[in-house]
Amino acid sequence: DGTLMTLEQARRYPILTIACGPTNSIRGASYLSKLENAVVVDVGGTTTDLGVLQNGFPRESSMGAIIGGVRTNFRMPDVLTIGLGGGSIVREREDGSVTVGPDSVGYQITEKALIFGGDTVTATDIAVRLGLYDLGDKSRVAGLDEEFARKAMGVICRLVEDALDAMKVSNDDVDVILVGGGSIILPEKLAGAKSVVKPAHFSTANAIGSAIAKVSGTYEKLIDYEKMPREEALAQAKQEAIEMAVAAGALRETVEIIDVEDVPLAYYPGKTSRVKIKAAGDLGS
Repeated sequence: DGTLMTLEQARRYPILTIACGPTNSIRGASYLSKLENAVVVDVGGTTTDLGVLQNGFPRESSMGAIIGGVRTNFRMPDVLTIGLGGGSIVREREDGSVTVGPDSVGYQITEKALIFGGDTVTATDIAVRLGLYDLGDKSRVAGLDEEFARKAMGVICRLVEDALDAMKVSNDDVDVILVGGGSIILPEKLAGAKSVVKPAHFSTANAIGSAIAKVSGTYEKLIDYEKMPREEALAQAKQEAIEMAVAAGALRETVEIIDVEDVPLAYYPGKTSRVKIKAAGDLGS
């Protein structure tokens, strides 16, 4: 969820570390861009991860994640992964259409991409050919047909734009933050984006997200407001979340409430709601 856990917690619940990589990038993107609500597009060498920033933290999935074909009931970040990266291989079919990925040269990009003296056309080669980024020896892609390059860029954009639409909760355009070394393959304008921000040090967002991670505590319980007044119940729940964050290693004076969910349950008797409070603070020394 973009926050730290103790070594003991990690040993006891290793499954909760799944997707911790993308969440680090999401937190780092927020720090670098100074935006707290946006869609983060983290482009690597082979895949692209999309996640949503809500109040500076990754949005959690509202549904149980499916892992290896098994539906789980664990807290997971709402992350969508597509087969597109800086090393994605670009091909032209016999009918003139162009494909990008999902296969990739991966870590061998510095050996196989055209701009590095290789013989494989990659998404990074396309970006350099169209002037999106200056990398390697651009004279090696000068011979690529411009129409072919533009078709490839069109495919790249559609892949990201379709994924972007899948992450939205409305038809409104959203702010988009581009991070990760592979984000050099994306243009400054994307359909469905209100703005596209590529902050300074975009390639190090993941490391920065790890370095600034906070310690959190999450309190979740079904509460009947007929037995306890709502304001009193929420105040108590917030205090419990704060105490849980402190117990996990957060400095008490830095802990703040970062998320409050209060969902009425019509199928329960009385005025029952599912209350979920998350608090987070800086790691103590």
